[in-house]
Amino acid sequence: MLQVEKFKYTIWAEDSERCARFYNDVFGAKELKKNPHITELDIAGGILSIHSGGEGKRTWTGITLQVADVVTGAAAVREGGGLCEREPQPEDGEPPHLAMCEDTEGNQIMLTRDRSA
Repeated sequence: MLQVEKFKYTIWAEDSERCARFYNDVFGAKELKKNPHITELDIAGGILSIHSGGEGKRTWTGITLQVADVVTGAAAVREGGGLCEREPQPEDGEPPHLAMCEDTEGNQIMLTRDRSA
């Protein structure tokens, strides 16, 4: 079995500094590493690597960030310069549990809330 040293997810950004600022301001990301090509951020113990040279196109990433309240989270994404295509919707009489959003560079992300309670 191969020993994994680190797990990270890489996204592309046309403006990597703006993108890093978005994740810092909205999700409390902490910068781990920065050079002219890569910025690595810690978000809740996971590493998001932002690679410069992106084209700013809408791109599905598969990134899901669990937050306490997706309505508040979607508002924070918008306030941070990102987008959410529509307001999170209640489902089966429960508060919203999912918001489809994107960061400042067009990278699509999901916000979810814990539904196990």
